Amino acid sequence: MKRIIIAISFSVLSVCNSIAQTKNQTSDNHKQIKIKLNTEYTTASGLKYKLTEKGKGTQVLKGDKVTVHYTGTLPNGTKFDSSKDRNQPFSFKVGAGQVIKGWDEGLALLNIGDKAVLTIPPTIGYGERAVGSIPANSTLIFDIEVIDAKTPPVAKPYDVAGIDTVKMQSGLKFIKVQSGTGVKPALGSTVAVHYTGYLMDGKVFDSSIERDEPIEFQIGRGMVIKGWEEGIALMQVGDKMRLIIPSELAYGENGAGGVIPPNATLIFDVELVKVK
Repeated sequence: MKRIIIAISFSVLSVCNSIAQTKNQTSDNHKQIKIKLNTEYTTASGLKYKLTEKGKGTQVLKGDKVTVHYTGTLPNGTKFDSSKDRNQPFSFKVGAGQVIKGWDEGLALLNIGDKAVLTIPPTIGYGERAVGSIPANSTLIFDIEVIDAKTPPVAKPYDVAGIDTVKMQSGLKFIKVQSGTGVKPALGSTVAVHYTGYLMDGKVFDSSIERDEPIEFQIGRGMVIKGWEEGIALMQVGDKMRLIIPSELAYGENGAGGVIPPNATLIFDVELVKVK
């Protein structure tokens, strides 16, 4: 599968007052539980969590982009993964199914700055699947530090009313919403692009805006769908366009990721952020 939907493969500005109030209220409710340090608690799902160091930040909420350091071990002490060993924190959207269920549940119990141990049974881990060095039906133990959590920006469709649509010979259509003044990519250039992808019914299937992280790829290397190769090559840094991509320049008869149906025309609102 090509990489334009890398967010489908499992990867801030201002927050409205109502969200901020909800966050504070949720954090207050969490404090009322009076979690004790180094005491293990078990949830209804079987998740066990133990707070080892109390942070001073607000509680992580469903929908937040959370950034953590972690080390994962098996019950026998075998380490199978560690962001600390890579010196590279890991970020994901809580509650979006980008991680195992035990992580989605466990992180929502923590505050920014907390350090905790999550013991995750296989039913909310990898279950009967063996993953890398993790055997099937494994209980997983994670030492986690919550570095940050932010409510990500919400993607909004471009306003294209009254702007001409240009149709290319390939069948690609585009609407230029904003003209930039930067450089234009050449064959082999690496580009950074912010985007939101919509089905024709308006449903969002992917957005780099909501991850707060543009996608990077090389022009002409076949790393993205054909409609992107052609469309992004028409842009210069600072341009914003709506690309309307027929299925033959996208995912064709197969669809993608269980999210894009077969023979789907796709709409992408894109911004060329950088060329290098």
